[in-house]
Amino acid sequence: MSILIAILIGCLIGALLGINAPIISYTYSSYLAIAIIAALDSVFGGISSVVKGNFDLKIFVSGFFGNAILSILLTYLGQKLNVDIYLAAIIVFVGRMFTNLSIIRRYFLEKWSKGKNKKEVEEDAGK
Repeated sequence: MSILIAILIGCLIGALLGINAPIISYTYSSYLAIAIIAALDSVFGGISSVVKGNFDLKIFVSGFFGNAILSILLTYLGQKLNVDIYLAAIIVFVGRMFTNLSIIRRYFLEKWSKGKNKKEVEEDAGK
């Protein structure tokens, strides 16, 4: 639960800083975009591992920064070669985000349906 609170606080701080930040130039916007997607992939992976019960902070932090750095390097290399290599990273990261989101969604749906079934059983027992 504390991880979710930390994520929410980080999002709020990022949003507040983003409102007051200067506009990023077009030259660096692709780097920032791919780094954000890589970071979001790590965040969804972290939430998914919390749901599964196998969260490890070292793996999360190393994946967070490792994915962001690798994706920025791929974007840089692609710009030097005049090839959009960063698109491959986007496809992989977004695919993993959807996979992790489906794991999170299933967890909460199962938790919700179990709670609903438990209430129905308690109501039937009370009659």
